[in-house]
Amino acid sequence: MNLSIRTLDSLQDVPATEWNNLVPDDNPFLRHEFLYGLEQYKCLDNHGWYPAHILAWSDGTLVGALPLYIKTNSIGEFVFDWSWADAYEQAGRQYYPKLVSAIPFTPVTGPRCLVNQHTANSLDVSKQIYFAARKFAEDSGVSGLHYLFPDEAECLLLAADGLLKRKACQYLWFNHHYHDFEEFLQTLNSKKRRQLKKERRTLLDAGIKLEILHGNEITPRHWAIYHQFYTSTFYRKWGEPRFTLPFFESLSRTLPDATLLFMALYQNEYIAGAFAMRGTETLYGRHWGCNSQFQFLHFELCYYQTIDYCIQHGLKKLDAGVQGEHKISRGFVPVTTWSVHWIANEQFRCAIQNFLEHEQQYIEDYMNELSTHLAYKAV
Repeated sequence: MNLSIRTLDSLQDVPATEWNNLVPDDNPFLRHEFLYGLEQYKCLDNHGWYPAHILAWSDGTLVGALPLYIKTNSIGEFVFDWSWADAYEQAGRQYYPKLVSAIPFTPVTGPRCLVNQHTANSLDVSKQIYFAARKFAEDSGVSGLHYLFPDEAECLLLAADGLLKRKACQYLWFNHHYHDFEEFLQTLNSKKRRQLKKERRTLLDAGIKLEILHGNEITPRHWAIYHQFYTSTFYRKWGEPRFTLPFFESLSRTLPDATLLFMALYQNEYIAGAFAMRGTETLYGRHWGCNSQFQFLHFELCYYQTIDYCIQHGLKKLDAGVQGEHKISRGFVPVTTWSVHWIANEQFRCAIQNFLEHEQQYIEDYMNELSTHLAYKAV
């Protein structure tokens, strides 16, 4: 198939409907409204993300795309390569800039190369886009090209072309057709079940009230309050917050069906909030913050309320973000995530390959150990 392939430094001139025709229903973060919103509302400014998206047309129709960014640091990626950067620079080379295909600040597994599945020869479209990305990396002189959190099929396709696979671990909760939260609790062992009930009862006894707001119910006042919670978490832990208030406000207009806030009130005042997005099968819990410290409040807003939401709305799983072994005792299970890497320098590529082989064995042992500590009753 003959394609016209270009690299764009913004999605501004790409019609949202054409882009969204490439996006799977279960991943709101790949939609035009989300990705262009990051550009439009200055979430990428001063954070080292510079769009260089690759788009492919056939006879004037957009048939494929690759969200791609020139990166001048490794912030907001959640695939940690700081040690690679240190080693590269100690050898007298520049690790940055590099190219990254990812959703900024969002460690969610899904396709990186987006292809309209009604397009004939969709695999050929993908391969041409991958080739274009590689050519762009070589011509730009960057240190590498990195695909972060691709799905397994895409990971295997890229690895077959000689790219390096990196295995990591995340924690998901799965809905086994539960009728309500109590039925889920009954699947846990007695110790964990008592623990969860105690944690929820503690907040109830403290007089905490909870509220769930969908996109079209979230007012500018709600967003302003939540944004204060969100930014306070970053200032305490990670420095500069990423998402701007206008970006959050835009989601109520552009993605109302996919956007949620889980809010907590004490004495009729909001004290905490958690932001989430939903696809057709998955609820994605993203960021939370608070201005009052109540024991177990984080677990209630970010885990128990979102689990209950999945049950009530028939969603198959909850992705509550990376890291957090404490999720295991609350019904989450370890799952594999991937990244795939092309490294320009051959000597450095061999060193990284050796590192990844040892790291993968550690990750597999770690996941096996976690699996012996699940919260569920022994079968």
